[in-house]
Amino acid sequence: MVYLFLADGFEEIEALCVLDFLRRAKVEVTTVGVSGRVANGSHRIPVVCDITENELDLESEFDMVILPGGLPGSTNLDNSAVVDKMIKRANDEGKFICAICAAPFILGKRGILKGKRAVCYPGFEKELIGATIVNQGVVRDGKIITGRAMGSSHDFGLEIVEALCGKKVREQLKEAVLY
Repeated sequence: MVYLFLADGFEEIEALCVLDFLRRAKVEVTTVGVSGRVANGSHRIPVVCDITENELDLESEFDMVILPGGLPGSTNLDNSAVVDKMIKRANDEGKFICAICAAPFILGKRGILKGKRAVCYPGFEKELIGATIVNQGVVRDGKIITGRAMGSSHDFGLEIVEALCGKKVREQLKEAVLY
């Protein structure tokens, strides 16, 4: 199970591209609305979430947490006690944690990026406390996957698919979408 958290002000492409790729790869993904059942993207595109954060079973088994960027979406994710608990649990249990654009700052604040290579939207680098900032679109360092921005969404999604399903599935998906 993968939990993709959506809060009002999320970047639509960063969330929906990844969601689409994962579902094409037959990965079980649940969208979790931090702002309620409907999360409104930063460009006023509403998305109906599978569950709300209040409906999330905090003891459920999962493999990955994904945090799309966007503002104020990233700030709204950062302010969620449920997101905080799931990030902490994912880190403690060695699960994948993925964040793109502004959202890696959430991981930096919690000390999760210490000693890791990471990337974020330009201007948020100082928030990635303890990370080695790299000049790439997507970076995978152990169980942490970070992406720079909306323009990196395809590569971010493909890296997540590879992390969960392997390189063969990534390449099949890449070929199927004519990437």
